[in-house]
Amino acid sequence: MANFASVIQNINNERQENIEKKMLSTTNQEKQEILKLYKSRWIILGVYILYSMSNAAHWIQYSIISNITGKFYGVSNYSVDLTSTIYMLVYVPLLVPASWLLDKKGLKTTMLIGAGGTVLGAWLKVYSAEPDKFLITLLGQGLIACSQAFILSLPSRLAAVWFGASEVSTACSLGVFGNQLGGALGFLIPPMMVHDSDNLSEIGNEFRTMFFSFAIVNTAVFFLVLWSVKSEPLLAPSYAQVAQRKQRDDPTIMNDAFVSSMKDLMKSKGYVLLLISYGINSGCFYAISTLFSQFILQYFPGHQEDVGRIGLSLVMSGLAGSILCGYILDKTHLYKETTLVIYTGTLISMVIYAFSLSNSKSIWTIYLTASLLGLFMTGYLPVGYELAIEITYPIAEGTSSGLLNGGTQLIGFILTSVYSWVFATMGDKFANIMIICLLAIGSLLTVFIPPSLKRQAAHKAHNEKQNLGLER
Repeated sequence: MANFASVIQNINNERQENIEKKMLSTTNQEKQEILKLYKSRWIILGVYILYSMSNAAHWIQYSIISNITGKFYGVSNYSVDLTSTIYMLVYVPLLVPASWLLDKKGLKTTMLIGAGGTVLGAWLKVYSAEPDKFLITLLGQGLIACSQAFILSLPSRLAAVWFGASEVSTACSLGVFGNQLGGALGFLIPPMMVHDSDNLSEIGNEFRTMFFSFAIVNTAVFFLVLWSVKSEPLLAPSYAQVAQRKQRDDPTIMNDAFVSSMKDLMKSKGYVLLLISYGINSGCFYAISTLFSQFILQYFPGHQEDVGRIGLSLVMSGLAGSILCGYILDKTHLYKETTLVIYTGTLISMVIYAFSLSNSKSIWTIYLTASLLGLFMTGYLPVGYELAIEITYPIAEGTSSGLLNGGTQLIGFILTSVYSWVFATMGDKFANIMIICLLAIGSLLTVFIPPSLKRQAAHKAHNEKQNLGLER
């Protein structure tokens, strides 16, 4: 930890020396036109990845071992599912305050609140490893879920504020990587640490060990955020950020810019279409993940650890898809086209996964088809973020991403509840057909999103002015 702090301090010292040399000979206006990429941007991105990962690892922690959780606490499958769906339920009312905080107070304050809430909830769960303390574990999970509101909408803001125009999509994809990696650990770790047993004391001890391990990690991440994160660099990394800073610092702009931005977003046809289609895709992912254990164990009883590993393969393939898509966007800037291809791939892979689940006799087939589904379904997440920013620029990234996530969480909660009900009353085949139909609707909506890339237009306009000699 000391070596990490020393590296950060050296980078900060180097940055300050360079800035002071430039600032001695520049006016305020000239300072705004100077672009600089700071080495510390990679450290801040790395800390954010850990921050997001350590929160997301709690999300599916109970549901992936739903049979053990239900036995230990003596609760129904619906109650176990609530430990996951609570993430979606609490996000919606916290959307506006979290987005406002990010817009007004910046990256560091928002991250500290999210990290602090996660730590508090994680330690509360340590004391909930008793059969009669399900309400306490639900309270701890609820605090961690509330903290997610101060996490999910940050990748696009962090990428735009700290990274250059040619790397912003890659940085956003890496930021989303943290949340996906946390989800992957949530699939993998609980089946490895908590095992089914008729002795509730043994299960309780294993739960306590798992909760304690997670709480220690969350505490370490909180201090990393406190020591290493800054809200924004002194000098902007791109001309799009220069323009946003000028707008933000303009005294003629009214204080209700946040409210105005929200209204503008809802007036944008392209954004509303994306909001619905993105919500459907992500909502389907949440629904599938929450009931993952119940679906697979129906066809492969006794394969609890395989369920965790299949979930891991689903998310890890999505990580590869996210990074690949971010690279493609940075190189091609084909935002709508990439979004449509990924969405169509999600639809096709869901058909393949659903068919294999109900017809295959081999668990390894499920590994492959779930990985294919994850490649497209979770690989889509950063692509949707970036398309939202492109079509809503210069509205603050935190606002557009926050509202996008709010719609996703609301749709995800509804879809998970309906998916669970259809599964319980009509079976897995009807439940998966419902998901396939919804993804088909989402793909169709994506076709009608206008290909308006406003942020790219801002970069292009500035470069053309430079070429014409209108700017230095």
